[in-house]
Amino acid sequence: MRLIDALQYRLPLAGVVSILHRASGAMMLILLPFVIWMFDTSVTSEISYDTFTSAFSAGLGVLPGWFMKLVVLALIWAYLHHFIAGVRHLWMDATHSVTKEFGRRSAVVTLVASVLLTVVLGAKLFGLF
Repeated sequence: MRLIDALQYRLPLAGVVSILHRASGAMMLILLPFVIWMFDTSVTSEISYDTFTSAFSAGLGVLPGWFMKLVVLALIWAYLHHFIAGVRHLWMDATHSVTKEFGRRSAVVTLVASVLLTVVLGAKLFGLF
């Protein structure tokens, strides 16, 4: 198979969701030290909580605050997508719904729900409401 042929292949939505499910899991694994730091800093003391909250406005070291918010937004998407896609897989396993049509419809629901919830939580994160 030539590279040109591989680039022209159109992956079905269920395949896209499957790849994103794996990518979101890998993203959460890679960013796990950051999540642990956020949790530890937010619950250790009042002073460390102030450090935690200031990291999102003033930044942390050489990283600006907006970059910290983008990393958290990526984590929010990764968690939501991974969770919703996992529920999709559990539903398919429990009900034996493995038709092509159900796979496409549930993939659309998974993509739309994860993106919409990420937009809502991202708006809250960036202070839009």
